[in-house]
Amino acid sequence: MRIHGWNLLKIGTTVCSLQYFGTRFLTTVTASTGNKMASDWKNAQSVYDFTVKDITGNDVSLEKYKGHVLLVVNIASLCGLTATNYKELVELDEKYRESHGLRILAFPCNQFNGQEPGTADDIVCFAKKQNAHFDLFEKVNVNGDDASPLWKYLKHKQGGTFGDFIKWNFTKFIVDKEGQPVERHSPTTEPHKLASHLEKYF
Repeated sequence: MRIHGWNLLKIGTTVCSLQYFGTRFLTTVTASTGNKMASDWKNAQSVYDFTVKDITGNDVSLEKYKGHVLLVVNIASLCGLTATNYKELVELDEKYRESHGLRILAFPCNQFNGQEPGTADDIVCFAKKQNAHFDLFEKVNVNGDDASPLWKYLKHKQGGTFGDFIKWNFTKFIVDKEGQPVERHSPTTEPHKLASHLEKYF
């Protein structure tokens, strides 16, 4: 089924509206890292070398984001940080998407106390209730041997204070217009505090 702009996304028995940009073809959601550099992420030159899967299971080459500043974040629906982060991520998206080309790439992750247990349709519907129109991707692991290669790359390029591993939900990476990870911010850094950081790269 061909989809343009705002569309109705049906997964299972639930129908939700979510904004996608460009043309997509809906397919069955598959459990996969969805990455063409699964065994070679250390040799990636930028995030543009990666292909990931969106929330509907479609392959998305990150080359589509060339020329955009990116904010990449691991999200969860049941975390104590969820309300603030969703609210302020939506505000950043609304403030900078059209005016400065910001793209927020949100990756659901269930590795932290099982706080993103839902299916793809659950995640889509939750995001819609938060008025979130940023880009949603397939649920991934961000730590461990089976972590998404993109996230292995992000951690490799921007290590954390006490180690490269992701500490909790809502860790945030800023990627510049050349596809280079340039900043990493902790789960407790509220998104509105990133505005001045993002503006350096617009």
